[in-house]
Amino acid sequence: MEVLVVVDVQNDFITGALGTDAAQAALPTIRKRIETFLQEENEEQKLVVFTQDTHDADYLQTQEGHILPVVHCVRGSEGWKIPDEIRRLSSDAPVFEKPTFGSESLAVYLKQVNQDDPITSIELLGFCTDICVISNALLLKAALPEVPISVTADCCAGVTPDSHEAALRVMQSCQIEVTSG
Repeated sequence: MEVLVVVDVQNDFITGALGTDAAQAALPTIRKRIETFLQEENEEQKLVVFTQDTHDADYLQTQEGHILPVVHCVRGSEGWKIPDEIRRLSSDAPVFEKPTFGSESLAVYLKQVNQDDPITSIELLGFCTDICVISNALLLKAALPEVPISVTADCCAGVTPDSHEAALRVMQSCQIEVTSG
């Protein structure tokens, strides 16, 4: 089984409270990569999963909110939503809401999937490279150390271009392959 993890491709990281030009520029590449992944012909089953940064109204009272005092991805808000153009590509894919950078429930879920149908690869893409993408990549590497994991660099955007590049270098040092779409 091949797995594609779409990390936090949400309105607030594209055009909302924490939106960046880099994220806006990456969106068409992300859409194309998901389409290509689902259309690739081979004998492997395909699984797309989404993560969704999810905060509650008390966000500013959390540790993250104290360090990053920008309200974003509040459950049910427009900024919390995955853009329709992305979500409709795999509307039946599971979504893992996460109150912090990495999703432990995603790691547990993929470990179970791997027991039932061995995972041959996990690819990650999304936002922000230097926070949530790297956190999920490292969690998955720890949970499934023998599964090849990659990050598609041009389908990601970081808080800044420098932090994006730094995160890619750290992931490479942790045996996560960095590719381009």
